[in-house]
Amino acid sequence: MTLSGRTAIAGIGATEFSKDSGRSELRLAAEACLAAIRDAGLAPADVDGLVTFTQDANAEIAVQRELGIPALRFFSRVDYGGGAACGTVAHAAMAVATGQAEVVVCYRAFNERSGQRFGQAAPAGRTGSTGLEFSWHLPYGFATPAAWVAMQARRYMHEYGATGEDFGRVAVAMRRHAATNPRAWFHGRPITLEEHQASRWIVDPLRLFDCCQESDGGVAVVVTSVERARDLPHPPAVIAAAAQGTGPDQMMMFGYYTGDVAALPAMGVVGDRLWRDSGLAPGDVQAAILYDHFTPFVMIQLEELGFCARGEARDFISDGGIEIDGRLPVNPNGGQLGEAYIHGMNGIAEGVRQIRGTAANQVPGVEHVLVTAGTGVPTSGLILSA
Repeated sequence: MTLSGRTAIAGIGATEFSKDSGRSELRLAAEACLAAIRDAGLAPADVDGLVTFTQDANAEIAVQRELGIPALRFFSRVDYGGGAACGTVAHAAMAVATGQAEVVVCYRAFNERSGQRFGQAAPAGRTGSTGLEFSWHLPYGFATPAAWVAMQARRYMHEYGATGEDFGRVAVAMRRHAATNPRAWFHGRPITLEEHQASRWIVDPLRLFDCCQESDGGVAVVVTSVERARDLPHPPAVIAAAAQGTGPDQMMMFGYYTGDVAALPAMGVVGDRLWRDSGLAPGDVQAAILYDHFTPFVMIQLEELGFCARGEARDFISDGGIEIDGRLPVNPNGGQLGEAYIHGMNGIAEGVRQIRGTAANQVPGVEHVLVTAGTGVPTSGLILSA
């Protein structure tokens, strides 16, 4: 038994994306959830489940109160930062498919730029097993996501001959897409490869334009049964597959002990499950929404997911291969590099828009979209189908 084809995303909602929202994270969550519920043609009284990230500051019961939901029959949280994004939808789909709930809203909202900034070094204070993992690195100043990813990026360059210009091609593609997406923070602001190469260093080999944004905002999606979704206003984005995964010797945001520092094995686990459960293959996908917190990991994901062989992503992305008119359009919304960084939830919403045919940068003839969550951490993925 699998989840394939039993549930669907029937509604999507979001706040504006900014650098200073001027309101609380709880209000952002409530606004996004209410927008998604209304988009689905439903009312808060129809909702009986809520799922979010362990990192989200907005308790399910707080969001329930703000929305006026009478009661919850299901609530859940998924760990590991951005790796949770597609996992929230997987949990919601399981709840609906097993009768634990009928309508589940997945949400993520934060003031990540004007409030707590994930990209900066945090003070000590981690406890338990996660604290033990970080204790190998934090005492030596190895304390930011950019630094952690830079280690793997440098090894990838050494193994396969990738260059900073290859990473720049990913950034150029994302900014090109954002430039024609009115929702995007970088709407109307594309960049050239030369501008990427001139941007300042963050952590060698990562430049400023290799790193995703820090954003304020919220995004929510509504999950229900396929049968119910077909009676609602929009064409359902059917959940053809949903998966979570870790790799060998997995740690939190570190991939240094897996045997291959130039790989993302957790994403390979997710990809294998997605293709198996959906019955699809990489060639059946018309668009991919790949978690682009850092450009090198977009390239490695293409390899882990089977779009190209190990070390061949640099050739796959050459000549605009992942741009809107390329062999595989990646992040037509601009992704987290160009639209906003909402921990991957805005990517799920873009996948739904592509299935509906309503995206700002619509890919022609979309039947199947692959969506991934954060990489380097335990992660998750979805395949959405028309």
